[in-house]
Amino acid sequence: MVSNAHPITRRCIVASLVTATLVLCSPFGHARQPAQTSNLQAIAVADLPAQGRATYQLIQQGGPFPYEKDGVVFGNRERILPFQQRGYYREYTVKTAGAGNRGAKRIVCGGQARTPDACFYSSDHYASFRQIVE
Repeated sequence: MVSNAHPITRRCIVASLVTATLVLCSPFGHARQPAQTSNLQAIAVADLPAQGRATYQLIQQGGPFPYEKDGVVFGNRERILPFQQRGYYREYTVKTAGAGNRGAKRIVCGGQARTPDACFYSSDHYASFRQIVE
């Protein structure tokens, strides 16, 4: 079909196929399937490290937070958390004893600031997450 088409038509068809392939295979394409919450292991609030429980309590109270970057938008670039629109997730630092910086531990919550829909704990700087359950 394409070989008998006019050269301009052929180029348009090929360009369309290349574009569709890039969108479908790109991590930024909308066709990629989101992660499902059910694939994430759970962690009870009581099982968080003490610093994690303190951060979780601050989130529920709306702060004040000790780190300047607490409450900033988390982009979910790793695509481990369920897909949501940009701005849905916010990240918070879990203090790491002995760390000279923010460390690797975080809590990421989605939804409203004081009443999040769900929160997730990462002890390895977003390489993995566990859903926090009450």
